[in-house]
Formats: sequence, C-alpha cells, structure tokens
Amino acid sequence: MNVTASASPLRVGLIGYGLAGSVFHAPLVAATDGFVLDTIVTSDPGRQAQARAEFPGVEIVASPDELWARAGGADPLGLVVIASPNKTHVPLAKAALTAGIPVVVDKPLAATAAEARELAELAERTGTFLSVFQNRRWDNDFLTLRRLLADGDLGEIQRFESRFERWRPQLKGGWRESGAPEEIGGLLYDLGSHVVDQALVLFGPAVRVYAEADVRRPGAETDDDTFVAITHANGIRSHLYVSATTAQLGPRFRVLGSRAGYVKYGLDPQEGALREGLRPAADAPWGEEPEHLWGQLGSGESPLTGGGTPVPTAPGDYPAYYAAVAAALREGGPNPVTAYEAARCLDVLEAALRSSRDGVVVEL
Repeated sequence: MNVTASASPLRVGLIGYGLAGSVFHAPLVAATDGFVLDTIVTSDPGRQAQARAEFPGVEIVASPDELWARAGGADPLGLVVIASPNKTHVPLAKAALTAGIPVVVDKPLAATAAEARELAELAERTGTFLSVFQNRRWDNDFLTLRRLLADGDLGEIQRFESRFERWRPQLKGGWRESGAPEEIGGLLYDLGSHVVDQALVLFGPAVRVYAEADVRRPGAETDDDTFVAITHANGIRSHLYVSATTAQLGPRFRVLGSRAGYVKYGLDPQEGALREGLRPAADAPWGEEPEHLWGQLGSGESPLTGGGTPVPTAPGDYPAYYAAVAAALREGGPNPVTAYEAARCLDVLEAALRSSRDGVVVEL
C-alpha cells in the first residue's frame, strides 16, 4: 500500500463539489494535518465560483482528465477523493487505482457488492490505498453507543432500532431521486448505506434480511420510505428505518438489552455545523451537543420518559476519518473503512432490494 514518508503535506484532488464535496469532504480535508486541498473538479459554473470563494488558491478544473494531468510530476497527488454522483464512483476509482493514486470514495462505493470487491482486489493488485467515506461511524450518538456496549451497561443486546428520518414531502429533483437504475438513487442506497454500515459495525455479519421499500411521494421514482430488518449471526436483530416522509420523527436510536435500554433523539450536529460554514479546529470544541439532547439509559414503564438517566453524549468526530486516512498514507496506519467492509454493506442493500421486490426473506 502507498506510504509517503515526505514531511510535506500530501496534495489532495477532490472530484465533485455538490453536497458531499462542498459540505463534507472539502472542509474536512482542508482541516486535516498532513493534507492540502490542491484541486477541485466540477464542471458547473456556479459550483466553480463557490469553490473559488470558499477555497481561494485551490486549482479549479472542469474534468477528471484535467486532474489526472496534474497528478504526476515531482510532487504527485497524494490522494483523490471521489464525491461525484454514485454512477461515477466505480469508473473514477478504477482510473485512480490503475494510476496508483490513493483513493477515498464517498458511500456507496458501488451499485453491487461484486463491483466493490473488484475494486478492493484492484487496490490489492496495484498496492494502492482505497477507503470508503462512512462518516456516520463518527456520529456522536454512535460513538456513545459503542462506549455503552463496551462497558456492558445494556447487558445482552436483543434489538437495535436505528432511524434516519426526515420530513421532505416535496421532491427536490436530481439524480438521488431518479428511478434510473444506473443512477443508484433512492434512500436505501443513500441513508441506508449509513444505517446498515452502523449495524454491521456494532453487531457483526448479517445472515438474514427482510425489507419493505416504498415510493410514497407523488411523482417520486424511487424509494423514499424504507424499512430493513437484519438478523445478525449472533442472533441480534436490527430494525432500520430511512425515510423522507416522516411527519413525526422517531428516536435516532433505541437499543434494548437484557439489563437496560438506550434511547437517543436527534441527529449529530456536525452536518448542520458544516452546512452553516463552521469548520473543525484543533483548539475549539467540535461535535458537541447540549445536555438537554442527551440520550436516556435505564429501564422503566413510563410512556413519557421511558425511565432511566441522561447519558452524556460523546462529541462527534468526523475529522477523525481523514486523520486516520492521513496516518494510513503517511505512517502505514490502518484503513478506517475498507472496500471489503463496504462490500458487506452492499450485500445487505442488494438483499434488501430483492426482499422488497419479491416479498421474501433473503438468506445471506
């Protein structure tokens, strides 16, 4: 795998400056020690202007070919980040890996688990770093739940409920809401990539999948209200909900164990902060939430509170992902999210598509 011993910051090229590129990747790369945001690829004139205003001095080019032309020389690109539409992920990743350029790809890595494993094997053959951006592993509630599980506070886990719900009754348009299969749109592959990945990280491999994927909004072409049930190899059940049509939001997490339960409402604050233009800094708090948003741990039968006591929420830490990527490239540290992990997530997403389409439970 590529390891760069140079003391100079690694040049990073970013492909795509939509939501993923402008809100998540560009700010986080720019805030990471050991990286310098060098080039942004976008053909949209409005996004080009936005990128120039937000990152003066960064080179703006219109196509990946122009980025590849800047990749070599005495100071080659140290990393390419692919944050363009889903259908471009596989061909762009192949081009970068074939050229020996380390790559981060936004989720989902591919449309199928087979394609994801092909990319993983290509990375191995070329000795090139390949990672997948699964930032929700560094959400505040997820980090808190991992701590509770490690401490044994919940006892033996029986059911994990995870919701990523929104109230967006009007369509926004764009490729994410397209029904064309090649666009890889819909909530299952968008928000579902997050909740399935989290469930697999927490509770291990899936052996059985059942799903209900619905198209609720008038004019919608792809799923906007989806439920996925996973039975893990250890017997734990995960019930996962992703929706754009939820007028009353449920808890982000409800985790039920033999000793206690944990209930947490609200989303991690980092995306909202990044959208507002705030940036992580080494000397300032980041990812923290107020006490009134802390989750509850305990047991009880109260229909209002559920019993229990407040649990301090760990600060969210999206910067940790790119810090780990920098450490992997510069020091040989571990890959924070591997392509094989992404493939296992895609195994579940593909099974969910089949389950919903055919009305069956899918064994993995």
